[in-house]
Amino acid sequence: MSDLTLDPARINTSEGPVVIVAAGSEERERSSSGHRHARGQLMGSMRGLLSVGVEDGQWIVPAIHAVWLPPHHFHAVRSHGPFSGWSVYVAEPACADLPQRPCTLRTSGLLREAVLRAATWGLDPLDAQRERVAQLILDEIRYAPPAPFGLPLPRDPRLQRVARALIDDPADQRDLESWARAAAMSSRTLTRRFSAETGFGFVAWRQRARLMRALEMLAADKPVTMVAMDLGYASASAFIKLFAREFGATPAAYRRALPAS
Repeated sequence: MSDLTLDPARINTSEGPVVIVAAGSEERERSSSGHRHARGQLMGSMRGLLSVGVEDGQWIVPAIHAVWLPPHHFHAVRSHGPFSGWSVYVAEPACADLPQRPCTLRTSGLLREAVLRAATWGLDPLDAQRERVAQLILDEIRYAPPAPFGLPLPRDPRLQRVARALIDDPADQRDLESWARAAAMSSRTLTRRFSAETGFGFVAWRQRARLMRALEMLAADKPVTMVAMDLGYASASAFIKLFAREFGATPAAYRRALPAS
């Protein structure tokens, strides 16, 4: 289907094709409020970048990656700038051996081509040839390697306020003691709880929030030096080093890997 939006009734039932695919483009930023549906969903980007909020974290979906949401998982979606992408909705029975938790996946060229072909099918029953393509899509979801684009959120409401403030403004330079005062707890307690609830120390979590925003800015074609300065890094070289350590590629190499718009 050529539109990114589907009738909610279609994605809240397992009736119909095992996979339903929607693909399209948006020239303006787009957002959806929190919702859930009965089908599993794999959403991917061909141009631009998505952020997906789930109950316990924030996921970034840069081009060449996708995020998987099992059936009935709460989520909200926002695009950043012009966006071209697709969504695969998988009937709930077919999700039994797919990932059981939300995750980001590295997509293959084979998966993208199969998805774009399936986007032309509409909602008609699948013939034997289309059924094979649908099963190929399911296999690619099943075996796609995970990608490190998640940002887990703490459960404590006080820590959540701190975390969301840093997501909104990753360049905020307040130190640990200042954030602890804002959360009405000691710096030791903030550090201990942040680590226990997210798996990251506070400093590491804040660094990851900055890198998530860096992906958005790189997808918008901002210069690497501007990204580094806007996010509060001491120098472009410090930003490049941290980015490469986290994602296995320099910012410039990451941008070259993005599909052409």
